[in-house]
Amino acid sequence: MHEMSLAESVLGAIEEAARAQGFGGVKTVRLEIGRLAAVELDALRFAFDVVKRGGVADGARLDIVEVPGAAWCMRCCEVVPLSARGDACPRCGGFQMQVSAGEELRVKELEVV
Repeated sequence: MHEMSLAESVLGAIEEAARAQGFGGVKTVRLEIGRLAAVELDALRFAFDVVKRGGVADGARLDIVEVPGAAWCMRCCEVVPLSARGDACPRCGGFQMQVSAGEELRVKELEVV
């Protein structure tokens, strides 16, 4: 379950921001996660609930904004929506696709106290 290491990395980024900016706690953590990032959202929520205990994010709510997938179709020469890796282009049926969105995982926003 790589979601535990992802949750630990998110917590590390939050703790680093708390040291640098001098805030004492976090009320809300907003993550942006791409649909193609291969992250199980429920497992990440569970892992974050575990790792945040006793730290600066203890009691924080986790909000996840899911970013849809998109890819550049080399055959159509257009950006098209992509639901999953390996899917065909919804316009031409081709498989020569280069992912352009949906792989991200970033801390988008912190609501601090």
